[in-house]
Amino acid sequence: MIGTEDVVEDVDLLVVGGGKAGKTLAMDTARAGRKVVMVERGMIGGTCINVACIPTKALVTSARLARRAATAESLGLNLGKLEVDLRLLRSHKEGVVSEMVDLNHRQFLDSGMDLVLGEARFVAERTVEVRLNDGGRRFVRGADVVINTGTVPHLPPVPGLAEAGALNSETIQQLDRIPERLVVIGGGYVGLEFAQMFAAFGSQVTVLDRNLTLLPQEDPDITEVLAEYLREDGVEMVRGVTVKDVVREEDGLRLLLDDGRSLVADDILAATGRDPVTAGLGLDAAGVRTDARGFIRVDDRLATDAPHTWAVGDVAGSPQFTHVSLDDYRVVKENIAGGTRSTSRRLIPWNLFTDPELARVGLTEAQARATGRNVRVAKLPVKAIPRSRTLRDTRGLWKAVVDRDTEEILGVALLGPESSEVLTVVQTAMWAGLPYTALRDGLIAHPTMAEGLNALFTTWTD
Repeated sequence: MIGTEDVVEDVDLLVVGGGKAGKTLAMDTARAGRKVVMVERGMIGGTCINVACIPTKALVTSARLARRAATAESLGLNLGKLEVDLRLLRSHKEGVVSEMVDLNHRQFLDSGMDLVLGEARFVAERTVEVRLNDGGRRFVRGADVVINTGTVPHLPPVPGLAEAGALNSETIQQLDRIPERLVVIGGGYVGLEFAQMFAAFGSQVTVLDRNLTLLPQEDPDITEVLAEYLREDGVEMVRGVTVKDVVREEDGLRLLLDDGRSLVADDILAATGRDPVTAGLGLDAAGVRTDARGFIRVDDRLATDAPHTWAVGDVAGSPQFTHVSLDDYRVVKENIAGGTRSTSRRLIPWNLFTDPELARVGLTEAQARATGRNVRVAKLPVKAIPRSRTLRDTRGLWKAVVDRDTEEILGVALLGPESSEVLTVVQTAMWAGLPYTALRDGLIAHPTMAEGLNALFTTWTD
């Protein structure tokens, strides 16, 4: 509550939470000469560079190299026995993170924004009380306010799971040992990346997933191929089950499943989604409403129910990708200035950084057929792409869905090496409204993985 002796600072822009969208908008606005305050609890740069995209992909790089080292003889190299040094592994990951955190901090200060480290709580519309990390408090009111507090890992309410010290996607990165037996609860992006990673580091890994099919939002012909590769890499998949109870025993943590089976682990990773950081923000005082799960309600302009108050990134229910958060910044920046930019009809790509990678943009075959379009499907085994043979990695399957009548590319799923890079070629063609023939007949450098697009759009299944 604001007392009579308290001074409220007025600024042009108040950003609560320094994730990708919020920090980019804060720097941009400050560089334009406006008065900006950004409040951050302490994770400089946001979740992505501290505990999510950047550190996990640094670890993925190490896991891939471990896998390559195990097959080095096929490339004419004898590297000897592979040994994972956890101290060096963490040093690699933390070095990448610290470099990016330092860069972000310098950029914040150089932009001219006022970076305030502390805990913000709304006490009125567009007004927060900040309890400073180093003591004291400040009251700040923004002409416009952007909420960008993000999400945290969800811990499912399984009896005994919390007491067993279950890890999440953040705490597993701080382990001081490689688990001999690791059970991953959840077969989504996070669960699969960590499962394959720890299998490469030497763990015996089992993934428990409540779904009967892997990644049910994707076409099964793609996911079954991915599942086979995961099994080959030592990841056991148990599908269609949930965990009823976790009990600590002498030989480890026993997980009791709803089908009557049980298994024992040294560590458990709960990879079951993320919860919004909205509790304790005082959103009622701000006039901001949330949905049943606690995510902030926004329209397609990312405006909340309160005037001149916006929400961006994960906390606004946007797809939980940093590149989406960056686009949220573009939407809000334009709309604060009086524009009408919308989040509707965005073409959002995603990448699963398993080995090989799975990259997706646009509609699946099932989704495309559900629209009633006259659909045509192309498939290409990755081994047909010359570059894959030079990489000694021919695993994978590419799939494209097009409109037979208009020749429009409706979507692709690319399972194979370097797929995340090739995906952008297809997405650019889709942005431009090019027919699939532009990629079929385009002059693409040889030997590259992208060259496979020439062949993909000639291998029709019908």
